[in-house]
Amino acid sequence: MTHRNRMQPRRRALLLAVAAVAIHPLGMAAAPTARKPSVEVWKDPQCGCCADWVAHLQANGFAVTVHETGNTAARARLGIANRYGSCHTAQVGGYAIEGHVPARDIHRLLAEKPAALGLAVPGMPVGSPGMDAPAYGGRRDAYDVLLLASDGSAQVWSHYRGNKA
Repeated sequence: MTHRNRMQPRRRALLLAVAAVAIHPLGMAAAPTARKPSVEVWKDPQCGCCADWVAHLQANGFAVTVHETGNTAARARLGIANRYGSCHTAQVGGYAIEGHVPARDIHRLLAEKPAALGLAVPGMPVGSPGMDAPAYGGRRDAYDVLLLASDGSAQVWSHYRGNKA
């Protein structure tokens, strides 16, 4: 092997390294960034538990846009029956989300993509995300996350057990 042939692989590696630095200012390959699912939320501007639920979503990988306009019109527009109502309404990935639905259930919904209207936690169960402030003393009520069908029916998507605190 000639001197020139031995140097070629080193020279090629050096040129590739220089090109990488020129392309990426930190000199390392840019890692692909995962896009956070975008959630649009309608809530009452005075509601603290809604703000806590939004913080729960943000802490669990969602990009959240909040509309401080209440949620009655949004619930009606998204086709959620009043019997499934709560204090805030959201939309993510083409699905409606009503109430204090845990982020993990929303992630599951987006991964499984069932033919459904969305998810709901009717009412405001203590211990659900946003309703878990220290003022409740660790109390958790049992509640269901419902998978809503477009015909108005629902089935249990997941169940959360309560405690006797």
